[in-house]
Amino acid sequence: MPQTTSRLWAVLTGSLVALVGLAYIILGGWLAYVGGPMVFILFGIGFLLSGVLLLRLRLSGVWLYLLVFLGCVGWSVWEVGLDGWQLMPRLLVLAVLGVGISMPWVIRPLTFTLSARRSAMAPGIFYVLAIAAIFITGWDISDTRFIQHQQFPANAAAQMPQSDRDWKYYGRTADGQRFSPLMQITPQNVSQLKQAWRFDSGDVKREGEDKAGREFNLEVTPVKVGNVLYICTPHRQVIALNATSGKPLWKFDPQSDTSANEYLACRGVAWSDDATDSACPQKIITTTADARLVALNAETGKPCASFGQQGFVSLTDHMGEVPPGFHFITSQPLVMDGRIVLGGWIYDNQATGEPSGVVRAYDTQSGKLAWAWDMGRNPANAPLKPGEEYTRGTPNGWGTYTADPKLGLVYIPVGNATPDYYGAQRRPFDETYSSALVALDIRTGEERWHYQTVHHDVWDYDVPIGPTLFDLPDGNGGIIPALVQTTKMGQLFVLDRRTGKPLTEVNEKPVPVTPTLPGERLSPVQPDSVGMPNLSPADLRDTDMWGATPFDQLLCRIQFHQYRYQGQFTPPAEGISIAYPAFDGVIDWYGASVDPLHHVLIANTSYIPFTMQIMKSEEAIQKGLMKKWAGWGSGQAYPKPKEFAVGPQYGTPWAAIVKPWLGLLDAPCNAPPWGKLYAIDLVSKKIIWERPAGTTRDMNIFGTHTNAPLPTGIFMMGGNVITQSGLIFTGATADDYLRAFDESSGKELWRARLPAGGQATPMSYQGDDGKQYVVIAAGGHGGLGTRSGDSLMAYALP
Repeated sequence: MPQTTSRLWAVLTGSLVALVGLAYIILGGWLAYVGGPMVFILFGIGFLLSGVLLLRLRLSGVWLYLLVFLGCVGWSVWEVGLDGWQLMPRLLVLAVLGVGISMPWVIRPLTFTLSARRSAMAPGIFYVLAIAAIFITGWDISDTRFIQHQQFPANAAAQMPQSDRDWKYYGRTADGQRFSPLMQITPQNVSQLKQAWRFDSGDVKREGEDKAGREFNLEVTPVKVGNVLYICTPHRQVIALNATSGKPLWKFDPQSDTSANEYLACRGVAWSDDATDSACPQKIITTTADARLVALNAETGKPCASFGQQGFVSLTDHMGEVPPGFHFITSQPLVMDGRIVLGGWIYDNQATGEPSGVVRAYDTQSGKLAWAWDMGRNPANAPLKPGEEYTRGTPNGWGTYTADPKLGLVYIPVGNATPDYYGAQRRPFDETYSSALVALDIRTGEERWHYQTVHHDVWDYDVPIGPTLFDLPDGNGGIIPALVQTTKMGQLFVLDRRTGKPLTEVNEKPVPVTPTLPGERLSPVQPDSVGMPNLSPADLRDTDMWGATPFDQLLCRIQFHQYRYQGQFTPPAEGISIAYPAFDGVIDWYGASVDPLHHVLIANTSYIPFTMQIMKSEEAIQKGLMKKWAGWGSGQAYPKPKEFAVGPQYGTPWAAIVKPWLGLLDAPCNAPPWGKLYAIDLVSKKIIWERPAGTTRDMNIFGTHTNAPLPTGIFMMGGNVITQSGLIFTGATADDYLRAFDESSGKELWRARLPAGGQATPMSYQGDDGKQYVVIAAGGHGGLGTRSGDSLMAYALP
């Protein structure tokens, strides 16, 4: 290599090392200024001097870099131990740079002595070993996080008959267990599963539907009756498919205008079978994007003319002013005992006095309103008088409902009153029912009981899904009708489903109440379900900060010291605070599954911190984050913010901006694991096993959906199902795989690559051909950033 070229390599390398040193000095100084350690300044000085020496073609620059790198290694191991995933952002870039420094074309112009050149190149082997050690210790730490705490319990009940081959509710049955009695696919043969068919709906993301925080998500879990699957798409098409071939039988498109909807998703449809209805006995019940309830003939897909107005019922009746996109239902209605029960997703955190969160029940035959539960009325199920409207601004039940046919109860998971992050103006009934579980008589809408999971919720910790029902052994040979309620905080509440009384210990835990916003009245305590395992993450520490490189890791550390953070329930206050868990929660709209034979709960968990910025409304208007608005009844059209992350909270003095906490390269600011799978014994109330789940293969850095498949455990959005044969199927992980795990041990037994993100809850059924199928929607999730698509994937044994 010519001497001039060789000198150029040395100068370029020296310049890069000097820049690294400057970055360390600047960021390390900033970190020290806000209360972090000063050691990064020293590392920066060392790297800067090394770079200068290399620029001056001094061999000592090579040895100084090695010395500083060794210091970084020692400090990093002291901070985080031999956790390769934590060491990666601290050391990987530096080690790769060290390999570059050790290259012969860099070393050659630094000395004329052959032995000195060889000695200076020798550290290259050390840097390569350091890189290898990072990955080896990373894999090792993932292995150590796969923990078998206790033995899997023996069968506590007789086997279920396999005659029920269908899946008629979101959770297969009204109890929401998501447990299949089928046993054809087993831990022994699951490795032989192959794709049986694939159906592409053609309903794909349109231009702009994934911009500025808008989401387009295929979250559907099919309903299966007979040999037909029924699904809905994000734009609210309903499609019937042959369950053994995947071929379409009919499609219904309501032709709704979805342009105003910020969140396009449909988690499922409901099945109604009423032999007394001669006109349309078997119906598919769903909702449209423009807030209409619709009943379709299950055989033809045509609206049932005898239901409502030619098959449709308006869901904005008696709701007052409802701007486009403000009343949108993502979860399927619940049908039982001649009633269609549903709430709705209200475009939350926009204003006080938004449309009501009323829960309503309609007659399955006629579509007529049977009752409405409006917490602002007394009694709540009192019918409206002529000209009256449902109470505005109340918490709404937007998630999937579950029910107990024997008790005649439907369980409503309730959100919090709008706006989410400022509660000074909330009314007594808002305070009573916000973030609570409510049991209603399905025939009358009369309340039987309610149980609150968060007091005065100003964190958007609303209850996102109804509970899973199961029978709990009482220890004396009897059983207690129980339920387990998952929450966004990662807590599990086990209640008597007849009375709502806790069956495991719940304490009132003191939480921070300062600083706060003027007029706010935070609760000094919060329910703490100490009798059950707590799946909440540990409070963040400075050393938990992560990033793709040392530089964004340092920036995250700086922000950790700058932002307000007092652990879980950090009060919203002016400025920026860290919310962890945040509104996406540890367990969101997908809940958990329960094996009723072993009394085991299986939960997917996700760990993503968010930042919450509270600023005065006037400041947000000046910054162009929101516009002035005269309010409801003013005649002025609602000025929807450009960014979904912006909650204008009109009617209060404060706006809220809530975003995932990411580094400069869009890598998380918290260290892995980011997603875990848990098995919990509901009798002993102990964790059976826990493990990271998923890899970084499709981590969406730079929008590439391409990354090294590191087994860190990755973010999840979607549920799991359990089979009687002892398998867990889930596709929720952000790396585009459907996986099967052994229920007793947690070991991964099989995986299949999906064409898009599997952010949905799978299901399993037996087709008319005698085969057991596992089906999942693979369409991605806008909020999680997974690959978007329109596929329904079915797998079976050959």
